[in-house]
Amino acid sequence: MLEHPVLRQTVLDAVDARGIAEFYRRLLGLRYRIGDEPPTDGGPDRQARDWLALRDDRGMPVLAVQPVASLPPVDWPGGHQRVHLDLTVPTTEDLEHQHRRTLDLGATLLLDRSDDEHEPLYVYADPAGHPFCIFVAPGTPDDGH
Repeated sequence: MLEHPVLRQTVLDAVDARGIAEFYRRLLGLRYRIGDEPPTDGGPDRQARDWLALRDDRGMPVLAVQPVASLPPVDWPGGHQRVHLDLTVPTTEDLEHQHRRTLDLGATLLLDRSDDEHEPLYVYADPAGHPFCIFVAPGTPDDGH
């Protein structure tokens, strides 16, 4: 018998489920669960009306996005948040590289603490307003890219 449940994945609500799934797919180098890919024929995106799941390179669940009609605004930092993802990189060089990528993908910078000598970090909002951090954590595995 299991002593503890296993965290399968984090689920985000989004008004534009496909847009947020694409943001995180590209940011984190994930791939869609089979059947959740965007339609290639230009037809309706039926799956994005229900649920989209993203997997890592081993096929393990990481993140899912479910559509909702509306979301309250987030006023974090300093207020409330719906969910908060912590993403790590091994070096400040990696942090700056990911900072540029993250902004290019459409995130909004909320807080710049990149000069913190103990834990350099940036806080962003994804295109739907979900806050997340990218920070330097020594010992973060280097994915070899």
